[in-house]
Amino acid sequence: MKHQSQMLSARWIVPVTSEPIHGGWLEIDGGQVVDFGSGAAPRSAKDLGDVAVLPGLVNAHTHLEFSDCPEMVGFPGISLPEWIGEVVRTRRATDEASRNVAIECGMRECARTGTYLVGEITTPPCLYQSATDGVDVISFAEVLGLSSERGRERLDVAKAHLEVNARSGVSPHAPYSTSLETLNACLELVNATDRPLAMHVAESPHERELLQTGTGPFAEALKSMGVWREDLFPWPADPFVWLIEKLAQAPRSLLIHANDLNDAEIAKLAEYPQMTVVYCPRTHHFFQYEPHPVATMLSHGVRVALGTDSKASNPDLNLWSEAQFLWQHRVDLAPQAVLRMATWSGSQALGRNDVGCIRKGCLAKLGCVRSSASTEEQLFRDFATHDYAPLGGLTA
Repeated sequence: MKHQSQMLSARWIVPVTSEPIHGGWLEIDGGQVVDFGSGAAPRSAKDLGDVAVLPGLVNAHTHLEFSDCPEMVGFPGISLPEWIGEVVRTRRATDEASRNVAIECGMRECARTGTYLVGEITTPPCLYQSATDGVDVISFAEVLGLSSERGRERLDVAKAHLEVNARSGVSPHAPYSTSLETLNACLELVNATDRPLAMHVAESPHERELLQTGTGPFAEALKSMGVWREDLFPWPADPFVWLIEKLAQAPRSLLIHANDLNDAEIAKLAEYPQMTVVYCPRTHHFFQYEPHPVATMLSHGVRVALGTDSKASNPDLNLWSEAQFLWQHRVDLAPQAVLRMATWSGSQALGRNDVGCIRKGCLAKLGCVRSSASTEEQLFRDFATHDYAPLGGLTA
């Protein structure tokens, strides 16, 4: 007997890579979208009613091992160096078993809130369930250390992680925690294995101070932790331009946060289409930074995706809440651009072309938002206030 595809209709179909369709339908077969369009469905369809059907969400940056945090670490407006110190103190007792439990908890939270693809920074060794409610994970093995010995140790662990995780990458943690020697070794590794790279970049003005002058709160924090090395800072002139050009050597790079990039640095970033900025709006708000330069990035054609960071700096891992925060607080951003950041831009950043949009051949990992809107403007107003829910039962 020939397998019968499933036909659905709804008030709105929102493909993301093309214009929203008012009064549309889509056909699903074998867990994939095989067709979609506007108007009456070609044959009898299940009417979902007053909802907008959207692609599954993509969380391009998180740390799932912190998913067991009962509350955010520190307080709103805490400086990044101080926050890192608090995180180190509160997480010192964690081990592999507790990390694995937290990771699974985080994946289930992502699944409940409609995220189907996650870019995850991990501390190997760790375990990812082969199928946790349909959430796919691209895990970046974190490498850090200002000493040569520490850098080599974590790089060896990262190599082992790549050998057993086909869909994984490498994350030299940040300029303040990773020596240039180790950064170069990470770049050699991702180029030899054709893997993506993710790095926390320009998180705080204190980071710029450290790289430009070798002084400031980060320098003091590193000294207090006993890891300071006089020969590592300051960096070359124009450190973030230099770093962008360096990271552009990877097959694909994710610049995490990028809160403090200036216009010249953003213009440099725009020269490299294989690079993506991952912006975590509610974490940015928690630290009470100056407004994120996301609008300038988009105007330059820089790809920007959304992430949640972790529950050490965010109340939850609901990616839709990140988009809603922007729809409610960043009226300078086009609503369609925000939706793209929450879906398709993250898929591209993570090297996936089969999720994050609705088009022929994509996986039927979908969600819906309640809406009786008759115009696109009304639709996005509904998105800003109504919950997103996974649209289950469509992948068989």
